[in-house]
Formats: sequence, structure tokens, C-alpha cells
Amino acid sequence: FPTRCSPIWVASANWEGNRLEFLPVCLRLRDAPVLLVGGGAVATRKARLLLRAGASLTVVSPEICSELEAMLGEHNGVWRCGRYQDTDLLSAHLVVAATPDSGVNEQVYRDAIRLSKQVNVVDAPHLCTFIFPSIVDRDPLLIAISSSGTSPVLTRILRRKIEALVPATYGRLASFAGRFRQRVKDTIGADTPRRLFWEQALEGTVAEQVLAGRDAEAERQLRARRRDTDALYNGEVYLVGAGPGDPDLLTFKAARLLQSADVVLYDRLVAPAIVDMARRD
Repeated sequence: FPTRCSPIWVASANWEGNRLEFLPVCLRLRDAPVLLVGGGAVATRKARLLLRAGASLTVVSPEICSELEAMLGEHNGVWRCGRYQDTDLLSAHLVVAATPDSGVNEQVYRDAIRLSKQVNVVDAPHLCTFIFPSIVDRDPLLIAISSSGTSPVLTRILRRKIEALVPATYGRLASFAGRFRQRVKDTIGADTPRRLFWEQALEGTVAEQVLAGRDAEAERQLRARRRDTDALYNGEVYLVGAGPGDPDLLTFKAARLLQSADVVLYDRLVAPAIVDMARRD
């Protein structure tokens, strides 16, 4: 092959993919006008997250709790003291309804849909065009977990497990890679070799040096790797059995190979859930 084919995985299926209830995306809300309807404890939790994302927040509610009022004051937010009106939506890019009144929440949803606004009604997935995932924050690295609104408790349990597996220093590793991203792109123009370069760097001694706080040594090793691009062109082919079709029964190595493969060959007998583990690209 002209480039290194990290593992080709051969197995089998007539795969059409699984339907997503919600598409996971990351929104840039810096200075974006966001409307929050509600002023209680639930609204306060949503406000805290929106303000961390830099949103220009307006809260509409007859009353708000002291914590929410303090946050708005600290972040130049606005509190309109009064009941919700559909005109409150006109300038908002994003709308969140978090009141204890289901009638008001449903009205916010209907008005938002009519005006083509993205809307979230807390604890009502059927009244949402977007939802808030559970987040593991290793800034600038973010990991979002969602059950599509079906089980918030499960997502919080998974978040705790992932937090234990992903050290806080991974944020430093992401920042380190970001500083060299353009320079590596200028040196290694083709997509596949460049991805292989980063995979080797971020899973090897370069990452170990960054996580240990030795950035200068990590930079030295990264520069040496960037000059030695011949190491990227070594082909590998793997044959992996799919077993009875349950992805939970795959070995760790099989799952890792499938998720890192450049090319995947399979036939009609492989379960869609297994094929769906391959990289999207």
C-alpha cells in the first residue's frame, strides 16, 4: 500500500448503521444571546454551564434564587422579572426552559419551534431539539456522555468512571498537540500519514513526557519524529473474528484494532453493532 494501512479488519454484514436520536455536536456560544426561562435550582444549574461557555444570558422569571442572581451579576447577564412571553425569543440563538410549570415549558417549546430556534426543555427529551450531555472537563479536552435523555443517572455513573480513567493532565496533552498542529500539518501534508504521526506521538513517549510535565523533552522528541516520516509507511493487516455478534464479547485488542483501522473489510454475517465500532472516516 502507498501508506501504512494500520489494521485491515476482516469479518462480515449488511450494515445500514444505527439511527441517532440526537447528533452530538459542540456549540460555540461565546457572546451568543441565550434565553433561559426559569429562576430556580434547575435553571441555576443550566445557567452555570451556559455562562462557563461564555453565553450572553438572559433569564426570564418572576423570581430567581440568590445564587442565579449573583451569577448574572458576575457575568453581565440580564434578569427580566416577569412571566415568559414569546417576544423573549426573538433575539435568542438558543432557548432553555427550566420552570416547574409544564404548561409554560411546553409553550416555550412550541414558540421556539415556530421561530426555528434550538430549544431544550429540562427533563423532557420529547420537547428538545438539543440536550445537555454529562461532561468530563479536561479543558481543552471535553468528553460528553449522553443517554439521549433516557437515563441521566446512568450518564452520571459513566462520567464518574471516565473521570477515573482520564487524568486531569490530559488537558495539558491536548494543549501541547494544539500548539504543534499547524507545524505538523505543514510538514506532513497527506491526511493518513499525519493521523498516524499523531497516533504514535500521543500514545507513546511524547505523551508520557507531557503528562510528566517535561514539555521541553516532549517537544524535542516530537520534532525528531516529524523529521523521520519514513516510520509512518509500514503496512499491517489483521484478521479478526466477529464471534456471535455481540460487541461486548470482542477482545480489547480486537476492539482497538477495529477503532484504529484505515480500511475495514466485512461480509453480511457481522452484526451492525460491531461494524459501527469502526472509525467514521
